Amino acid sequence: MVQAMNSIAIIVLAAGKGTRMRSAAPKVLHRAAGRSLLGHVLTAAAALSPVRAIVVNGPGQADVADEALAHFPAASIVTQKERLGTGHAVSIALPALKKFSGTVMVLYGDTPLLSVETLQGLAAQVNAKTPFAVLGFEAANPTGYGRLLRNAAGSLTGIREELDASKKEKAIRLCNSGVIALDAGLLAKLLPLVGNKNAKGEYYLTDLVALAVKAKKRVALSVCPEAEVLGVNTRAQLAEVEAHFQQRLRARAMEGGATLVAPETVYFCADTVVGCDVVIEPDVVFGPKVVIGDNVQIRAFSHIEGAKIAAGATIGPFARLRPGADIAADAHIGNFVEIKKSRVEKGAKVNHLSYIGDARVGAKANIGAGTITCNYDGFAKHVTDIGAGAFIGSNSSLVAPVRIGDGAYVGSGSVITKDVPDNALALERGTQTIREGWAARFRALRQAVKAKI
Repeated sequence: MVQAMNSIAIIVLAAGKGTRMRSAAPKVLHRAAGRSLLGHVLTAAAALSPVRAIVVNGPGQADVADEALAHFPAASIVTQKERLGTGHAVSIALPALKKFSGTVMVLYGDTPLLSVETLQGLAAQVNAKTPFAVLGFEAANPTGYGRLLRNAAGSLTGIREELDASKKEKAIRLCNSGVIALDAGLLAKLLPLVGNKNAKGEYYLTDLVALAVKAKKRVALSVCPEAEVLGVNTRAQLAEVEAHFQQRLRARAMEGGATLVAPETVYFCADTVVGCDVVIEPDVVFGPKVVIGDNVQIRAFSHIEGAKIAAGATIGPFARLRPGADIAADAHIGNFVEIKKSRVEKGAKVNHLSYIGDARVGAKANIGAGTITCNYDGFAKHVTDIGAGAFIGSNSSLVAPVRIGDGAYVGSGSVITKDVPDNALALERGTQTIREGWAARFRALRQAVKAKI
């Protein structure tokens, strides 16, 4: 039985610089499936409904604090000025747990694949008889991981870091994820006893296990798949984590009733919402904050971000929906069409080579090929309002702010700078001039000049 979530506090260690990432950005701010690594960890932790959350960042990492608060506004942020190990980092967080008497869970900001179910299972191991639980995994290749040491009865007796492990201990495949859960009182009692007599001269949180055993406290083991505890220290590992996320997200979409014609070519964000009977063709990329209704068809090579697509709409191929795109039921957005911060209402069509920005396209309006809304004057954005049933001819430029009335027509090639009344025709183009025989005379003249050269 899962322990009552109102007795959980979380500490997230996020102070690492990520030197091997070769990046100016803190490691935990790198993104996978459209969300920062830290954001993934805090999103999973939030499902436990913790009463307190403490994020440990490093000096000069205000951006880490901002990201943490964006995902968990009630979090406390503490700074580890000297990076002296995980035990040291947790000791800095302890003052923020004053008067807390429940279970403390320690997580890592660079381990984004942990599932809510795994965290709940770990929390459930902690009780009055067993005040400490460790999350472990069977490693295909244990090199580099701390090994979990057990006695003949199978109980945990300690964790040995790779640099301090004997040859026999290095052969152990049951490894430490670093994630632990323990009684807050026990943590406060044991943490000051952690020393730094090891190869790195750091204070290891892992030493708590041996200290708990010495104090005759039972330490439980919870095991999860190795993939869930993949950490990110390099760009290659970031790509590996991305691949795992995409496998999960594609499976979730298909289990929810979507057809992915070529699943391996579709890229989702962690927050993508996909309805039932949606068909997604190859090479489609979803950015953050996309919601897709039922019976939507998204054709190949489309890029969609920050958009809402209602039931029955068709998108693409080669469409780009930018943040604020709101596509109503049965609307059509065609090839090489870009929509930004615009509402395309029910049954409207924008089928070819058009840009619609800061606009409303009324129900059943038709936007001809090559039409653009000229929404930016170099200083500010302005709105174009296109009424229901309006027809905009090809290669028209609608210079905002401007309103095209319900049922109005705009002639092809027009540049519209004034409002067009309902059911009116607006036509703006120069007078066509025809000069009979001009082309033949021009060619003869040019050929004569060329012959003299």
